Amino acid sequence: MTETVRVAIEKRSAVINTFKDELIRRLNLPYTPQDLHEDVSLLGAGLGLDSLDALEIVLCIENCFGIKIPDQNTSVLRSINTVVDFVLQEQAKKVQQ
Repeated sequence: MTETVRVAIEKRSAVINTFKDELIRRLNLPYTPQDLHEDVSLLGAGLGLDSLDALEIVLCIENCFGIKIPDQNTSVLRSINTVVDFVLQEQAKKVQQ
């Protein structure tokens, strides 16, 4: 495994762990981070979260990672993986500036 790949995996793992921990804490979910699969739907049938929970998730992302989610971009909230992908993309953009 190259150094670049290793660093990318570590960065992704850190974002996943932070997001899962904060999601559970902020929404008082009855899960552990290990219970939450990265592809589970955050809203609706998956975790059963509603629109108020969605607002809390947006605040969580903005506060934890310093990243703003555009108002109409609810597709970011589809799953833990889509949130993490968005966070990593936005962090990469900030580094390039």
